[in-house]
Amino acid sequence: MPHDRRQFMQRGAAFALGFAGLRSLIAHAGSPSHALSQFGYGPLVPDPARRLDLPAGFEYVVLSRTGEEMDDGLLVPGQHDGMAAFPGTQGRVILVRNHETHMGLEGRGPFGPANERLSKVSADRLYDLGAAKGPSRGGTTTLVYNPATRTLEKHFLSLAGTEYNCAGGPTPWGTWLSCEETVSVKSENFAKDHGFVFEVTPSEAPGLADPVPLTAMGRFRHEAVAVDPAGGCVYLTEDVAGGVLYRFIPNVPGKLALGGRLQALAVSDRWSLDTKNWESAGSIPVGSRFPVRWIDLDDVLSPNDTLRFQAAEKGAATFARCEGMWFGRGTVFFAATTGGSAKLGQIWKYTLSPHEGTPREAAIPATLELFIEPNDSKVCNNADNLTVSPWGDLIVCEDGPDLNGLFGVTPGGEAYRLAFNRVSKAELAGATFSPDGSVLFVNIQSPGMTFAIHGPWRKA
Repeated sequence: MPHDRRQFMQRGAAFALGFAGLRSLIAHAGSPSHALSQFGYGPLVPDPARRLDLPAGFEYVVLSRTGEEMDDGLLVPGQHDGMAAFPGTQGRVILVRNHETHMGLEGRGPFGPANERLSKVSADRLYDLGAAKGPSRGGTTTLVYNPATRTLEKHFLSLAGTEYNCAGGPTPWGTWLSCEETVSVKSENFAKDHGFVFEVTPSEAPGLADPVPLTAMGRFRHEAVAVDPAGGCVYLTEDVAGGVLYRFIPNVPGKLALGGRLQALAVSDRWSLDTKNWESAGSIPVGSRFPVRWIDLDDVLSPNDTLRFQAAEKGAATFARCEGMWFGRGTVFFAATTGGSAKLGQIWKYTLSPHEGTPREAAIPATLELFIEPNDSKVCNNADNLTVSPWGDLIVCEDGPDLNGLFGVTPGGEAYRLAFNRVSKAELAGATFSPDGSVLFVNIQSPGMTFAIHGPWRKA
């Protein structure tokens, strides 16, 4: 399997700041790679291969690029996006990776430009065989990586026939939830409706998941999910301006296909609170914390993309394009990609009730807190996918118009630069750590590339 390694020479600079240091950061000129680092791993070092700048002492391996032939005879799809890592045998890591491909991207699907490889897939393993233009081209691939040898041992398609698989999230029972960020309906191009969540079981053996849509979790522009390991509630983001935050309470924890209740978050004393902060900075100050309640939703399969409007009419809070989400430290963190007066992103923190998802939660309600909102592209250039590191920092992917990379945020809210994309202006996506915390995996969406980053990571 093709792979590349780069050990970098120290040069350049990165940045880090807390809220107390924001003014000093703004005083620095130039790109995000030209400010001082205090909380992170030191200055970024320019990559001679012009792929990914990292701090000194870190190196990467490039895995599974768009267009390569995989072990099942299919092609690596494009638009690498959300991802999670699971334990494999003998220290191997199993990555399940989303692809935000769709019907219109004929050249970036797994079946070849003219679907000439489609016969390699059993029809009953494709969610949507499509109509005039052939099958839907989204889904997931699975990668088997050996950290000891730093080699990709296998990669293959693992979910097929879905659309715009953007983000998702891992479950406590060891599966990956892959989300469709579309509400396309059955038409001349599609044989089925889209806008659902699908479950994929990680495996080292090539094979395709049974493509069963988890319809009780709603039909909307799904982005990411996070699961409470204690109570089994599932939290879901919606990537649209004015979208809401959802919660799914399963009838049987861990058995999502058996149905449950879909709800929307509302701030207890603020009817239909607009959290975007677009009109003026500080209308909701950083650190603001609100008790919340949850609203039951009906008609969760609306064909007209109206679920968020139903929620808002019932008093739900609205957000600025909620994208990445992760559970960590007993908390759900999620990004509002265009939140803030500069529309550069916010990160919110949802702290669970000790009685989460039960009738008793009203007595001790969960809280919603605006964790960070820098309003400066040197700090945050449109926060997107994120993960919680083993030592507690957030690692955040950027999806701005240019100068995208990774930044970290400490539990105290101090930010620091971790990586910088030199390949293209495309977003980074899918940041996730190996189960032992020794490797950070991340994607550059276009051209589709997955990186395994090794280095002196902090310990939990």
